[in-house]
Amino acid sequence: MKPNVLQTDLTGKVAVVTGAGGILCGNMAKVLARAGAKVALVNRSEEAINQYAAEIIEAGGIARAYKGNVLSKADMERIADQVLEDLGPCDILVNGAGGNNPRASTDKEYYEEGDLDREDVKSFFDLDDDGVNLVLGLNFNGTLIPTQAFTKHMIRSGGGNIINISSMNAYTPLTKIPAYSGAKAAVTNFTQWLAVHFSRVNIRVNAIAPGFFSSKQNAKLLWNEDGTPTARTHKILAGTPMGRFGQTEELDGALLFLVDDKAAGFITGICIPVDGGFSAYSGV
Repeated sequence: MKPNVLQTDLTGKVAVVTGAGGILCGNMAKVLARAGAKVALVNRSEEAINQYAAEIIEAGGIARAYKGNVLSKADMERIADQVLEDLGPCDILVNGAGGNNPRASTDKEYYEEGDLDREDVKSFFDLDDDGVNLVLGLNFNGTLIPTQAFTKHMIRSGGGNIINISSMNAYTPLTKIPAYSGAKAAVTNFTQWLAVHFSRVNIRVNAIAPGFFSSKQNAKLLWNEDGTPTARTHKILAGTPMGRFGQTEELDGALLFLVDDKAAGFITGICIPVDGGFSAYSGV
């Protein structure tokens, strides 16, 4: 197994990663396994997490895949109990499940005169209630419900770590995706709330806010069908001082630092941007 970027030793720890079927969180599961943790991969669909779990095992790690919906309290409690039986009590919870939905996005960055009467333009006034509720629920409730299920075992075993996955949207909302931006802002705020709430029972709660990473989830926003960059991609790269998208493994250091009780034992309630300087750049 290739070494981690930090000498973080998680031997004997149990790590649960929700949304582990995605590229970013699937990689996080691998990173935690390389550091010695026994990893539970949780996802609504099984194919991807079965593959990631198999890769972890093939590399010499310990992993189990669990199918479940983060919006179902029954699913999360069932999986928490099963993880306890299979691997032991949860020490690290990565709340990675989340995402956007086209029904909660506008077609254009700016409202322009006449858009209200255009049938070929989805404006702010055409945002779908169900789509907006889906995005808000998936990102916020999809963080709250797993936290409720797994922190019970953390408390009983003496403490643990929670890592929420926020976004740079939480700091400055991006155009077109109001529900997703608002939902991630709620996740960052919730991270602070949880950090205070669990501070007396040895549970640290922090978040990571990825900047722009190209993945299947946002491919249609970033790339045309012929593989060329969209106008949005040009804007993103122009606003990112490092001039490129992040690489999946560039989240490894923030993750390993935050879950390391020796390196970050007095750190709780923060959100670390990993964004290539996007949040520091004024555009001028």
